[in-house]
Amino acid sequence: MTNRSLKRLVLGLMASALIAALAGPAAAQIIIPGTAPSSITPPPPPPSAPPPVITVPVVPKLADPPPLTHERIQPAPDLPKAQLRRGRSFGDRIQDCLNDSTAAQLNSTDRAAYSRACAQQ
Repeated sequence: MTNRSLKRLVLGLMASALIAALAGPAAAQIIIPGTAPSSITPPPPPPSAPPPVITVPVVPKLADPPPLTHERIQPAPDLPKAQLRRGRSFGDRIQDCLNDSTAAQLNSTDRAAYSRACAQQ
């Protein structure tokens, strides 16, 4: 083989490899003039999902009596009311706690921490 024919062969092989690589999957989509298109029909699309079920709440009418509840059938017994204890104010408690911490000779940082914890009790 001559150098020229070898060059043609190599170029031809490279061109055919390039065409095969680029047109491989897409070649099925090309319709060449004078040929019949494929007789294979595409599959039908999948069925769509059913619509969601919508429930409408029942709206009470003005003339309807309210529904029966335990309170309407039998009155609730009288329970003792909580006794509200009138305590000292927060400021009074802080002042007492600061006085206690000063008497214990705490430094200012410890005195502040002690008074905050003491007044919350």
